[in-house]
Amino acid sequence: MALGATMYTFDVQLADVDRGVYDDLTLRVARHPSETDANMIMRLLAYCLEFEEGIAFSEGISSTDEPAVLVRDLTGRVTAWIEVGAPDAERLHFGSKLADRAVVYTQRDPEKLMVAWAGKRIHRAEELLVRAFDAGFVDDAVAALARRNTVSLSVTEGQLYLEINGTHLSSAVHDHRLDAGS
Repeated sequence: MALGATMYTFDVQLADVDRGVYDDLTLRVARHPSETDANMIMRLLAYCLEFEEGIAFSEGISSTDEPAVLVRDLTGRVTAWIEVGAPDAERLHFGSKLADRAVVYTQRDPEKLMVAWAGKRIHRAEELLVRAFDAGFVDDAVAALARRNTVSLSVTEGQLYLEINGTHLSSAVHDHRLDAGS
């Protein structure tokens, strides 16, 4: 018998001063048995840092034609394609053509990812945003993870402040862009 997804609940107080986004969210996040806790935390961070009307988690690992997080407008059109991890160039090309913007959140070395994508066809590659955090930040968040979580997430001047279940963490949000020739 196959294992089912494990459900996690996050009560999030979001204050993204840089974008002027403030909200209280209750999120139920399913972690597939083959997904790591670090990847689930990255999906949560991507959701919060990209939060806007129409945002949603996709079907996850079982859905190969959607990113980890996406934003749809009122007509159902995808306006933001938000990947987590290390997607291949073909997937980024598809997402970038489909949506107005594409973003990748990674806990890996963003420079190595961008080298892997160099020379490959990615639609509007120069507009692709790759976001990463300080070394150890995601691992420290995973260490504080529980099935039911209380989270306070603030962003100001490119600095992320995260409190998860009483553990206080911070990291710069490192933004990278591909060269136009990529």
